[in-house]
Amino acid sequence: MLIGGVLAAGIFAGGMDRLRHWVADTELPPLIVATGTEVVDRNGKLLRAYQVADGRWRLAVNVAEVDPRFISMLIAFEDKRFYRHQGLDLWAMSRAAFQAAWNGRMVSGGSTLTMQVARLLEDGTTGKWAGKIRQIRVALAMEQQLSKREILKLYLQTAPYGGNLEGVRAASLAYFNKPPHRLTPAETALLVALPQAPERRRPDRHLDAAGEGRDRVLARMVAKGILPKDEAIAAQSDALPHHRAVFPAIAPHLADHAINLFPLRQKVNLTIDADLQKDLEKLARDAMVNKDPATSLALMVADHETGEVLASIGSPAYQQGKARGFIDMTQALRSPGSTLKPLIYGLAFDRGLAHPETLIEDRPTAFGTYLPQNFDNQFRGTVRVRNALQLSLNIPVVSILDRLGPARLMQSISRTGGKPVVPGGQAGLAVGLGGLGMSLADLMRVYGTLARGGTAMGLQYFGDEPTSETTRVLAASAAWQVGDILAGAARPASAADRQIAYKTGTSYGHRDAWSLGYDGQHVVGVWMGRPDGTPVPGAFGGELAAPVLFQVFDHLKVAPMPPPPAETLIVANADLPPPLQWFRDGKSLDQNALIGPAIAFPPDGSLLDLAGGELISKVRDGQAPFTWLINGSPIVSNANSRQIQVTAPEEGFVSLSVIDRNGMSAKAQFRLK
Repeated sequence: MLIGGVLAAGIFAGGMDRLRHWVADTELPPLIVATGTEVVDRNGKLLRAYQVADGRWRLAVNVAEVDPRFISMLIAFEDKRFYRHQGLDLWAMSRAAFQAAWNGRMVSGGSTLTMQVARLLEDGTTGKWAGKIRQIRVALAMEQQLSKREILKLYLQTAPYGGNLEGVRAASLAYFNKPPHRLTPAETALLVALPQAPERRRPDRHLDAAGEGRDRVLARMVAKGILPKDEAIAAQSDALPHHRAVFPAIAPHLADHAINLFPLRQKVNLTIDADLQKDLEKLARDAMVNKDPATSLALMVADHETGEVLASIGSPAYQQGKARGFIDMTQALRSPGSTLKPLIYGLAFDRGLAHPETLIEDRPTAFGTYLPQNFDNQFRGTVRVRNALQLSLNIPVVSILDRLGPARLMQSISRTGGKPVVPGGQAGLAVGLGGLGMSLADLMRVYGTLARGGTAMGLQYFGDEPTSETTRVLAASAAWQVGDILAGAARPASAADRQIAYKTGTSYGHRDAWSLGYDGQHVVGVWMGRPDGTPVPGAFGGELAAPVLFQVFDHLKVAPMPPPPAETLIVANADLPPPLQWFRDGKSLDQNALIGPAIAFPPDGSLLDLAGGELISKVRDGQAPFTWLINGSPIVSNANSRQIQVTAPEEGFVSLSVIDRNGMSAKAQFRLK
């Protein structure tokens, strides 16, 4: 008797040892499943989801991201001893075998959730013994390597829900248009029932079968005390989904760019505001009604305080066609037309070459062989710089650029973060009127720089993108003066009366219509034209793009413009220092006058330890008398001496300018400590 017991125990022990080796030697399928990338907005709302390689909708989800009641109902219905068994529930399998023998057919299944995951990972079958044994072996091996939570996560990501839907997140979005952490009892019951017969119970095809499966789960939950009876009865009366919702495709161009940039991420967070993006996508589509089908539109909205892009629309329709909707026109190089004029004037204000009230000539002028004309081929004689910018006159701004030098303009665009492209690589005066290539995103950076007081605005598209370093492009007073001028420009007839600084532009041959503007918080850009670059007869920025710009601001909470910086010189022309009263274009100056002044001290880029003390400044060359300015505000006028001594500003960066009697200027930037 004793010997027999020992033999039996030995046989059992040997069998268990072989079983352990059998499980340990199991070659497991990959335990990480591929899931489609999700692109979400600043608040976590889904903008766009992508299918996995075989065209299935399978999205990543964690147990914590699913309604806890779904987990409870799933385990109670499918595998009530899930947390106690090691992958195989012998009692459940014995019961299933007995019921099948008694009834002559399969009445209940004996598969655990772990076995179901094993089958799903290997795309196996349940009807053959070889397949069942393989599932048992994989399930036992999985339980040795994974936690219960990890196994449950695999089920949540791979369970079939009909058609090409896999996983509870994809199913919840497709059938209920919401994530799985917000499910109702009726929705939860349906999603528990579907994987048992995903094709026969698809609610979009077999509504009655779906309802029967859902109600069966609800009844079981009442019997197990998981769901109150009255709540289950109410859930049975809930309507079933008749169709699958279309997965969102909001901000498609930017979403495509995101997954190309971050191909290994499961989720990419954009700074986009989904609600604003959807509203403006509709606005873009409406704006193109009754327009030439070959034309397109692009627009952007950014918070210029942070640089975060709140909306980005590359085309009104993300599709093939004459308008080439798959091209993201926010990034396409186009001629900016007149949209760089505000930056040119800002640079002139910054360097002390001009003031908004400075008088300037609008008359036929030759700049070597370059003979620019105004858009309407008319000339207005002597005008204020303020009016020259508001009327977008060409001759005055080219005169200003001639004095600044095209290289300085190109350098300033680059300092904003823009990447201008000049045909032939050599910038001439034509760049001031659009003779270069820039994208809408580039121009957003330029106008964002003006909007935020002259410091560069780096565009931020991604939620985890580091903030770019601040680069000063213009003095704060110069940037404010530009904004003050643009805020006084005439509005489109349909625009609401709001304080918005804006500028329009039309490229040569009517190929591009532009409008860019900003308030105290937002910067907005609009482009319209043909992606292939062919002309759009009669297209003007003021008529096409400007109304759309103001419609965009209708969707924003317009913020007031900031007050002028303390150093801003706000006076009439007669009260300006003499060199600023009239802009001289250099055409009538004698040869001696062509040598402009240069600041000999302090050196440009220096660091001086005399904040609040006495600052000595020296100028060489140029013609006396001289006018000196600090941060755009005159401090000494009509000085015949080439050296001045003034009280230095407090600690920080200082912009020092000097203007001679002929209006020629020099500038040095340094830091005081």
